[in-house]
Amino acid sequence: METIYDWVTIALFAGLIVLFLQRSTAEEPSDRMIEYLPPAIGCALGNYLGNHDQHILAILVIAAVPVYTWFVLKPFAR
Repeated sequence: METIYDWVTIALFAGLIVLFLQRSTAEEPSDRMIEYLPPAIGCALGNYLGNHDQHILAILVIAAVPVYTWFVLKPFAR
């Protein structure tokens, strides 16, 4: 936990975990587990790129994680 990329990606991943756990306890899950793979990979890839001085790519990948989550996983839909 040395860079801002570490902190941001851990926070995004923690939010993703909370969303997954909340949805998995429902009687009838509204999404599949495979749908969580792209944002999880995005967190790892964004962190890797940021820690290897590829800041523009890291920011783009990290920014894509909440966009994907918003449009595909729909965290606030009932």
